[in-house]
Amino acid sequence: MDERNERSARQQHLTRRDVIRGFPVAFGGLALGPTALRAAAQQEIFRTAESIHLEPVFKASRQRVYDALTETQQFDKVVQLSAAVKSGMALGNAPTEISRVEGGAFKLFGAHIVGRHVELVPNERIVQAWRVIDWPTGVYSIVRFELVEQGPGTQIVFDHNGFPKGQAEHLAEGWKSNYWEPLRQFLG
Repeated sequence: MDERNERSARQQHLTRRDVIRGFPVAFGGLALGPTALRAAAQQEIFRTAESIHLEPVFKASRQRVYDALTETQQFDKVVQLSAAVKSGMALGNAPTEISRVEGGAFKLFGAHIVGRHVELVPNERIVQAWRVIDWPTGVYSIVRFELVEQGPGTQIVFDHNGFPKGQAEHLAEGWKSNYWEPLRQFLG
């Protein structure tokens, strides 16, 4: 093995000695200041500023809101009240399907929206790996519904992150017209 290949092989496999030798350099990097460190880190970390945070309030108990979001028959009624269905938008023929178990799958709006439940805490929290079917294959965002008691009603502290860049405005409008408004009608 020539010297160049040997050096390349050593660079790919750090030893304990390499880590120890790098220790003073790492602390020395602190002396460079936060700007130099951020510049180095930015070469390896990609950031997106797009996310959605909403806090709609509903005149219903946390249990009613949770059930409306996680029971197939109830959410299908919400879908029927949505702007997407009312506008005649072609959503596909697949029926609404929502698993009630953590890790279970869901298909909404004619399978235009699909995903899996990452976390289900009855009457408290729903976390989903959520995607629009026309996003690139394998791309999922994270949707989090935190149900907070607010007097006789429920506030959903809602966060949606990790969706494709440029989709925030469209998705935020979709949440309002296809989830919050029809959910408000359904819950009365």
